[in-house]
Amino acid sequence: MATTGFTPWVARPAANVTPCASAMPDGTGLDKFAKVFPDRFFDVGIAESCTVDMAAGIARCGLRPVVAIYSTFLQRAFDQIFQEVVLQGLPVVFCIDRAGLVGGDGAVHHGFLDIGYLRGFPEMALLAPADENELKAALRFALAQPRACAIRYPRADVPEPMGDAPPFESGVARLMRDGRDATILAYGSSVGPALDAADLLASQDIFVRVYNARFARPIDGEMLRAGLGSACAAEGGPHPVITVEEHSVVGGFGAAVLEVAQEMGLPTQHIARLGMPADRFIQHGSRAGQLAECGLDEAGIAAAVAEALRVPPSRRPVMPQPLRRGVPIASAHLVTPHRQPPRAGE
Repeated sequence: MATTGFTPWVARPAANVTPCASAMPDGTGLDKFAKVFPDRFFDVGIAESCTVDMAAGIARCGLRPVVAIYSTFLQRAFDQIFQEVVLQGLPVVFCIDRAGLVGGDGAVHHGFLDIGYLRGFPEMALLAPADENELKAALRFALAQPRACAIRYPRADVPEPMGDAPPFESGVARLMRDGRDATILAYGSSVGPALDAADLLASQDIFVRVYNARFARPIDGEMLRAGLGSACAAEGGPHPVITVEEHSVVGGFGAAVLEVAQEMGLPTQHIARLGMPADRFIQHGSRAGQLAECGLDEAGIAAAVAEALRVPPSRRPVMPQPLRRGVPIASAHLVTPHRQPPRAGE
């Protein structure tokens, strides 16, 4: 999605926008910006910590640096994000490419930790757009903020537009679809598969509400009240709330939902989290196959909802065969308060 969606927009910026890269101008799409504005683009080389240091200095001078780095490589600059950017209150925008599963590049390139290590920073906003229109809206939001922001997006084709994207508002989610039986809180690239899963479930008279969370920090409290309030009011069985993200289930968006719900005094017993497994690495393969392995495609999400609703197997939706790939759905990636993930190899 976003390398191709990101490039045309950032190539038409305000005069103070200054992109920075770490030896990946082509991979991040900033090579196109560099050709048009060579005096405002900086490629620091394979030195992510130096890139973030320099971006902090650029911000201190009154410009708006946009740092585009792959998720797995941004880890190298953790100290600089902390001490040089966030601690100083500087408005650096981090565009986190390859966030999530990356297909053939394999385990070393999966971006599965960035939410966890960034959301503890005070006043830093974490955003994830669902499509190209939302990516542009997220950039507009981030460039208008007085503090650091991080926008994550996957290595994937640009999905079909989900309509016009309203402006981002801090900590405000979008209700994409209503439903009475369960609620899916989807983050970023998981919104499209969540909506497809809702269509699949509707064919079996299971009607699911889908939120596009937009933010992992701050979390939308009204979204949690709506979903978990339904869980309290459900008649005839639980109203499960499923969080879905391309990130480790440890420390990610779903973990943030649990923490904020607990702080708000909301019930958490019907929350289940879908994400990348915490007990093993996902190996090389196609991106579609990796999503299926993690239960993050439409089939896996639909199966997780049906399981949480305790729907008998005979009444569960028929999963599209090409997406199943013989992988057990909702295994090491679905974490509920009553079910622990199996050990690797089980």
